[in-house]
Amino acid sequence: MLIYLLLLFLPVLTFGNLFESELRTVQVSNSEIIVIQEHEKLKLKRRGVSFMDISDFPSLFKSKIDPVVPSYKYPASPSHQQKGVERLFPAINRDSMYKNLASMTSFYTRYYKSKEGVKSAKWVSETLHNVTSVIGDHAEIHHFDHAKWEQFSIIVRILGSKAPENVVVFGSHHDSMNLLFPSLMPAPGADDNASGTVTNIEALRVYCEYLAETQNWPKNTVEFHFYSAEEGGLLGSLDIFTSYREESKSVVAMIQQDMTGYIQDKKDEHIGIVTDYTDPRLTEFVKMIIDSYLEIPYKESSCGYACSDHGSATKNGYPAAFVIESEDSQTNRYIHTNMDTLDRLSLSHMVQHVRLALGATLELGDWEVEQIQS
Repeated sequence: MLIYLLLLFLPVLTFGNLFESELRTVQVSNSEIIVIQEHEKLKLKRRGVSFMDISDFPSLFKSKIDPVVPSYKYPASPSHQQKGVERLFPAINRDSMYKNLASMTSFYTRYYKSKEGVKSAKWVSETLHNVTSVIGDHAEIHHFDHAKWEQFSIIVRILGSKAPENVVVFGSHHDSMNLLFPSLMPAPGADDNASGTVTNIEALRVYCEYLAETQNWPKNTVEFHFYSAEEGGLLGSLDIFTSYREESKSVVAMIQQDMTGYIQDKKDEHIGIVTDYTDPRLTEFVKMIIDSYLEIPYKESSCGYACSDHGSATKNGYPAAFVIESEDSQTNRYIHTNMDTLDRLSLSHMVQHVRLALGATLELGDWEVEQIQS
């Protein structure tokens, strides 16, 4: 009888309450926008269709075509190898990363419409306050509140010393989701995306210790973003980047890390570099960082439209790149289930992603921003 009832209500047990019939405007490709009911978003996700829920951002669906993204001349070779990037790597603490992963996955779910999701966001915020405390007021931490759900996003800002108007963003989402019944089933979300969140937390911790020791403050503003509600259609990052565009902020680079901990084949360990719906020049820069600072190679991959929060940056006219644990065919197939657990992850692989974030942070933090005229 229980199974019968679950199957009966399968179409309507969705992103929150039963029978959510609110109409949502959803973009499923660069040129296709559809209007569906709230519960139908879950059907899309079950079919593997990524999308942006742009319902609450009318400026985004006045035009079906995404804006032209400006091109920048990113560093073609590393400039910080002799200045200390590689000496930062021994400071990466696997025990700290493991504890943070264990804490994040201890929440029953980090689903953005749940009370547990709010608790997990508070844990992320407290952790960020702890890891940035060594640089005091140089680290600004903001809760970005969202009007339609309670789980907040978090922005950590280190203001640039020379060109603070130029903003470099490192992103990850901290929510999780069980695709069977999001409101009822556990969603530990170890790989999706506790791994990316912990990767960026550790990179930020090591970077702050470096700044405290050297006082080598970045020339450009460096921000670490921790997004809510990615699983609902990039909602948190859309809210942030849409507000940035409306405020005419200049985001000159955005690098997203989503799923950084799973290795399918230990004999073929690599980093995945997504080449579709990303900025080609920034993607080439990320490849250079991997070649210069990592111990494993990269492989090019694709993931489709709106597959993670970098899509929100591009949607608002900002250049973005996306880094993932491997090429698509070898990524973690346990995500969005109760089997996305800590024991399936590799801390050594996550360390490589931390190295990537550290290398990119130092290189882009001191980069002399140069826009290429179209």
